[in-house]
Amino acid sequence: MAVFDTPQEAFGILRPVCVQLTKVQTTENVERLQAQLQTVSDSALQELQEYVLFPLRFALKTPGPKRESLVQSVVQCITSILSTTCVKKQDLLQELFSELCLCLSSPSGLQPPAPLSEELKLTVIQALHVLLHSAYGDIILTLYQPSTLPHLGFAVSLLLALAEQEKAKQIKLAALKCLQVLILQCDCQEHHRPLDTVETRQCGDLFASFLPGISIALSRVITGDIKQGHMVTVSAIRLFYQTVCLVMADEQLATITQDEEKPSVEQSRLSELVVHRGPDWVKSTADKLSLLIHKIVEFASLHPHWKVRMELVELVHLLMLKCSQSLVESVGHLLKAAVGLVNDESNEVQSKCHEILRSIAELRTVAENRDLADVLSENLHSLATALPRLMNSQDDQGKFSTLSLLLGSLKLLGPKVSIVLNSAAHLQRLSKALMQVLELDVADVKIVEERRWGPEDSLGEPLGSLQHGKGQKKYFRFFIDERIFLLIQQVCRVLGYYGNLYLLVDHFMGLYNESVVYRKQAAMVLNELITGAAGLGVDVLHERETAVSTEDLKGTITSILEEYTDQANWYLTTSIDTEGTSDELTVKHSRVRTIPRGAHSSSLISSSSPSSDPNPTIRSMNSNIWQICIQLEGVGCFAYVLGKEFRLLLASVLYPVLEKAGDSTLVISQTATGTMVDVCHACGYDSVQNLINANSDYLVNGISLNLRRVAHQPHASRVLEAMLRHSDASLLPLVEDVIRDVLSALDQFYDDRASSFLGVLSTLVAALVQWFVVVKGKEHPQEQNLEQQRKQGKGSVITPMVQEVEQFFLDYIKQKQIAEGNLPATEEEEEEVQAPPPEPEMDDSGAEGETPLPAHAQIAKDVMERCIHLLSDKSLRVRLKVLDVLEFCVIVLHLHESHLLPMAHRAWPALVTRLINDDPLVVLRAFKVLCTLAEKCGDFLRRRFSKDVLPKLAGSLVTQAPVSARAGPMYSHTLAFKLQLAVLQGLGSLCEKLDLGESDLNKVADACLIYLSAKQPVKLQEAARSVFLHLMCVDPDATWLLLNQICCLLPYEPPHPSLQPVKLGGMGRQRTEFTDNVLGLLGELQRRETAAFQAGP
Repeated sequence: MAVFDTPQEAFGILRPVCVQLTKVQTTENVERLQAQLQTVSDSALQELQEYVLFPLRFALKTPGPKRESLVQSVVQCITSILSTTCVKKQDLLQELFSELCLCLSSPSGLQPPAPLSEELKLTVIQALHVLLHSAYGDIILTLYQPSTLPHLGFAVSLLLALAEQEKAKQIKLAALKCLQVLILQCDCQEHHRPLDTVETRQCGDLFASFLPGISIALSRVITGDIKQGHMVTVSAIRLFYQTVCLVMADEQLATITQDEEKPSVEQSRLSELVVHRGPDWVKSTADKLSLLIHKIVEFASLHPHWKVRMELVELVHLLMLKCSQSLVESVGHLLKAAVGLVNDESNEVQSKCHEILRSIAELRTVAENRDLADVLSENLHSLATALPRLMNSQDDQGKFSTLSLLLGSLKLLGPKVSIVLNSAAHLQRLSKALMQVLELDVADVKIVEERRWGPEDSLGEPLGSLQHGKGQKKYFRFFIDERIFLLIQQVCRVLGYYGNLYLLVDHFMGLYNESVVYRKQAAMVLNELITGAAGLGVDVLHERETAVSTEDLKGTITSILEEYTDQANWYLTTSIDTEGTSDELTVKHSRVRTIPRGAHSSSLISSSSPSSDPNPTIRSMNSNIWQICIQLEGVGCFAYVLGKEFRLLLASVLYPVLEKAGDSTLVISQTATGTMVDVCHACGYDSVQNLINANSDYLVNGISLNLRRVAHQPHASRVLEAMLRHSDASLLPLVEDVIRDVLSALDQFYDDRASSFLGVLSTLVAALVQWFVVVKGKEHPQEQNLEQQRKQGKGSVITPMVQEVEQFFLDYIKQKQIAEGNLPATEEEEEEVQAPPPEPEMDDSGAEGETPLPAHAQIAKDVMERCIHLLSDKSLRVRLKVLDVLEFCVIVLHLHESHLLPMAHRAWPALVTRLINDDPLVVLRAFKVLCTLAEKCGDFLRRRFSKDVLPKLAGSLVTQAPVSARAGPMYSHTLAFKLQLAVLQGLGSLCEKLDLGESDLNKVADACLIYLSAKQPVKLQEAARSVFLHLMCVDPDATWLLLNQICCLLPYEPPHPSLQPVKLGGMGRQRTEFTDNVLGLLGELQRRETAAFQAGP
């Protein structure tokens, strides 16, 4: 298609079409003109712009109703022309502007937008948008004169009505975009001429008349139905703050005075439309805008789409930057929006908020502007007042936003926080709000139920497996989201960073002592205050004027620790164990504090402690547990704050922390262990055991003193227990004397405190097993050292060996003579035979042919002696603990048989009683001890076991077999089943280790045979099979014969006719309930014989 580049050529081709359109206004003629315009170049069309626009404008101005299709075609053609040409005449611009606006107006004039089709409305809006962009140079400014106010107002009202009332998203967006261009704030890619100061002020004066209508309409759009889409809301927010910044900019308003005359306007009615932006008008407008801004902030800050929240942040940024003086009443709402979104889930919104808040902080807009600081102070007071109510009524997301606002307000106040908190009203409101928000949920029974059983739970736990600075997970009454607690932590740390530390600590210590209801919350706040005061883990916008000195921190921490470790706050009832409860109450009701922790130990204690309830409930015990844990976490926080300076406080703090590390409540024990890890990191110790060993003199001294006053200080054994659990063999020489004191105290208080002492003895012997006992066939290094020392010396080992060999042969000769009936003829001969050989000279180290016991073995022997006496204690708990300790003692002494066997002989009667006539739990534990004794003592127990224990065990198995055969699946949860299973699992190894005789083996086989029945529970069948597998090792032939008496599928033909045929009881029998297990055992026996035959001699 040819292109006409010259105006003459273009006129020739366009004239007929334009004339035809002027005569007849139809859609077809408009389309012909549109088609011809495609053949004309842009330069030629620019010359003929007015000529071509004339028939189109004439079609729009023709009186009478017109079809929408015709109007739409005309407007589209005008848009096409304006998009490729520039409007260079003022009159043409204003006339086209008015004509296009009239296309949208209602004929009646009552409703600005006419009820037109959506397509036509969108087309006209786009035409207005293109018209404003096509204005050349300064021509656009001719629209922004006082004389054109009515035209602008008409266009603004039309576009606002379309943006607010239309349902179509495209029309809403187009109307808002056109309004943005109309106020000269277009952000498109095209180059726009920037306005100078005078022009900007002129536009501000002009649009001041429209500000109320624009702001109200846009606020309705912003807070409208969320279904309109986020882009509409984003565009409305952008247009709102651009309009406000244009009219209310501080830079413009600063140049306007009260007496300044209004702009001169020729017509008196137009002068009424012009607004004078004087101080009175500014104040009145700012008050009204404050309501709208508050409404917008409340809605947009909770909008689900992040782009809306991002645009809200931009609104805050620009209004704070350009209008902070004129909109001072709105600053509180703007800051609320910024600080409320500082922890937004969107990273883009977060980073933008941080950037804005830091820019405000750097400009000192808040910190140095008294008005703004007052606004923040008032907001802080009102928010603290409403905080408890909001925590009750809002969901977690709302609570998160509220606390974000509180934190952001404190950060923006910066150093002025200290001044604000000097107000008693502010401090009281804020502290009570924190007390209520941090209220813990203490209804969980699990916290009280979870116990630490046995010494092996944490024995030798490596330091790396424990988390530094990580406390127990807490459950709060008013929120669940973990982010909310992190916000509250930051609030407390910011208070500590900026506030007067002495004032805050004194106030919250007052709350700590005021009521047990506030005690846990106050302790949490105090811990975070100290952390914040040290500048650790706190995110701030302003640097504080003066940092808190180390000496001030140390003094404050010392006073807090004295309160925490006071006996009324440290020894709280945490369980309903008879002995544990009496211990706690004894400590609380003791009138004078003894010397467990250092020099400060002579203050009197009130016996009316609120926590000393002799009948504690689950809630009160749960509350006490959390209080102790929070105080322990506080010790870790304080160590983190002071670093190596905290070493000076270890003499008074480490002992009570170790007391709690040995506590039977699992949560307390874990928290105390974590606290010790924190102390290690802070004070520069490599491990917990180094920490304990380095301070063992303080600890040992405290234990020794308190063991002499067990009635007042019953927890000394816990400290020793914790030391043993978290240290190594190098600790043993340091605590050897203390262990003697524990044994002496046990001898003295065995009737009422045996359980607590047995706890530490159990930990002690478990540690000895870990430190000194052979593991997997290799001797422990400590034991190897002892053996090497034992083998040193001249002849100390050789001489006893010679004596033993000689004595062996003498005994053999004597026994042989007695067996043959050749008794000694005279007493002299008997004396001669029995007379010991002359002893060779020996060193002192080998006196009496026996090496002295190592220290650890001697301790185990002494402990075992006490356990033998306590095996018959009336308390079930004591008997169970004694059996545990006894088992460990046997393991420690197994290398020292000459000492172990006499002790086993002494323990045997009481152990047998526990096995055959006691509670099933005790029988179960006693059988475990019996298995350990058999493993370590061997045939020393054979006759005793056969006579005293085996008949009872076999009889019990036979008696219980019918019961277990008939029982259902729930039987496996009963004590009877567990006892059957334990006996069956251990009986086989007992037979093998004790090398029982044939009659005893037959008893065992007969008792266990019935458990090969398929009617028995599967686990009991497996255990019974294990017994027969051990019997195969002891007497395979007898076991084979017994099993074949039950089931024999193979016929055994004699190899020669002269031999009698083999007849076994199991031949020819039908399949029975025993068949599967018996055949399996016979197959295993066959495999073993085959393997042994192939191995050869």
